[in-house]
This record gives sequence, C-alpha cells and structure tokens, in this order.
Amino acid sequence: MTVGPILLVEDNQDDVELTVRALRDGRIGNDLVVVNDGAQALAHLLPSAVDVEAMGGPPMLPALILLDLSLPKVGGLEVLRQLRAHDRTRNVPTVILTSSRQEDDLAKAYALGANSYVRKPIDFNDFVEVVHQLRLYWLVLNEPPPEVKAGF
Repeated sequence: MTVGPILLVEDNQDDVELTVRALRDGRIGNDLVVVNDGAQALAHLLPSAVDVEAMGGPPMLPALILLDLSLPKVGGLEVLRQLRAHDRTRNVPTVILTSSRQEDDLAKAYALGANSYVRKPIDFNDFVEVVHQLRLYWLVLNEPPPEVKAGF
C-alpha cells in the first residue's frame, strides 16, 4: 500500500462524513487529512519556505488527493492547476470527486492533469462502493511515481 495520508478537499460536511465513514468501513490504513477549502489545500500541499522551516521540513505528500471542484476561496480546478505547476505535487494522484455534471468541468479537469474524474453518487451505498473502488485502485493496485510512493 502507498505511504502517505489521503487528502480530502471538501467543503460539504455531509460529504466529509460520508467519505470518512466509507474509508473507515474499507479499513483504510492511511491517515486522512481533511481541508475545507482550496486555500487550505494549497497551504497544506505547497507551504511557504517559512512554514517548511518552522515544521522542520516539508509535510509528507499525500498518497491520494480527493478533490471537490466547488470549493470556497480557491476552486478545485485552480487548486489542480497549481498542484500540477509545481514539481513537488505534479505527480500526486488526484481524483476529482464531485457532484458536478458539467461536461466543461470534466474536460477542464482532465486538461489540467486530473488522474480521474468521479461523480459522487447520491445513494449512500453507491457512494461507499465508489470510495472503496478508489481506495483499491489508487492505494493498492496503482504504482505511483517513486517520490509519491515514499511519501516525500
């Protein structure tokens, strides 16, 4: 299994709780970090030099980012654009997990480097199954680049 936490970027508390429950039910071994807006996601993934020094080094890269598109402060597509623009985060597997049905969002997400685009099911059991499948593929079956695999 890939080292590193799962980073969930989601502002809807109900969706956070559903995702946490689905991951827990799936007996996921990775820690889960939750941030509630795009600005927090960027601060977590791309900390300033001052923050890195204060922390004693950069934070561990997530094994997987689950990114909503409709976020306060900085939207999900802009978060994705900035992540792909930095060497440190360019290769971190990033799955768009959204309720958006806009074909334009789908096209933009892939153009910006999303690894996958998954629409959130409305039914709880279907949602749990989607999260289980994401976990299985991205954390067990997928072979990430060496820097992501190691978590640094």
